[in-house]
Amino acid sequence: MNKLNSQSYMQSAEIRRNRYILLVLAVVFLALAAGSFFIGRYPVSVGDCVFYLKAWFFESESGLSAPAAAVIGQIRLPRVMAALLVGGALAMSGAAYQGVFRNPMVSPDILGATAGAGFGAAVGILFLLPALGIQLLSFACGLIAVGMSYLISKTVGRRENITLVLVLAGMVVSALFSAFIAVTKYLADPYSKLPEITFWLMGSLSATTFYDLLFVLPPVIISAAALLLLRWRLNVLVFGDEEASALGMDTQKYRIVVIVCSTLLTASVVSISGQIGWVGLVIPHLSRMMVGPNYRYLLPASFLVGASYLLLVDNIARNLLQVEIPLGILTAIIGAPVFIGLLLRGRKGWN
Repeated sequence: MNKLNSQSYMQSAEIRRNRYILLVLAVVFLALAAGSFFIGRYPVSVGDCVFYLKAWFFESESGLSAPAAAVIGQIRLPRVMAALLVGGALAMSGAAYQGVFRNPMVSPDILGATAGAGFGAAVGILFLLPALGIQLLSFACGLIAVGMSYLISKTVGRRENITLVLVLAGMVVSALFSAFIAVTKYLADPYSKLPEITFWLMGSLSATTFYDLLFVLPPVIISAAALLLLRWRLNVLVFGDEEASALGMDTQKYRIVVIVCSTLLTASVVSISGQIGWVGLVIPHLSRMMVGPNYRYLLPASFLVGASYLLLVDNIARNLLQVEIPLGILTAIIGAPVFIGLLLRGRKGWN
């Protein structure tokens, strides 16, 4: 009896601790979002932001100068929202992928979504499509790449090794679409289209608008909500197919649902941000160190940490030098040594 009471007390303490951590992460999330409006080469005061947001919500005149209103409303507000959305979505999808594949080395591009989206964007730029056309083609090609990975795994794999075959199929499809990207770059005009394709592939939020956010919000909200509703099933999937089946769970069905939702998250945000690596690989590990492996807390923690991290990186990218640094470069420079440090710490918190 005392043992049961002790276990119950420890579980209650862990729940309180994780809720407190999530609250702290939410406060940091909001503080970074608010502070990012004042970071930049054009000075903006707190009063300017308050007047603009008040006018935006109540559809009235802000009284600000035209440059100040343009900087807040057309540059910083959509860019801050995009950084939060992209970082949170990539981190959440990475955490879900790592659970469904039972592998901490998995990232959102494991099934070819990132490479497929990159190819779609490169083709759109090559054929001079408008911004919306490039995003739609990028989004569609990301979904097609993951669909190809799944069809290959279903055709080749067997029930007992379907996960391994799916990962291998994703690697093949990623390599295939990477080759397609290389062909597209080879065919592009070296003075106009090639630099644009190269810059897009390195990742950036410099051209993000409210229309881009409206394009990605529906799939991100639907997919994130579905993953949050399935978080306890992800806890079961981590234990393996045999244990999950013994609990009466249809592992194949839920695995497909999680993969589809994670792919929608990845493909939708990559279509507006370009290829930003390491967020979906490193951030779930950091979040797991904070709140543990329980997906009830891991998914929201991953979203908050990923959103805050990418917003911080974006602030550095647009202010460190006279020219903007592509986000993909910075996330790789920061993410690689951090991940090496996590590897040296071992796999504590995963099991």
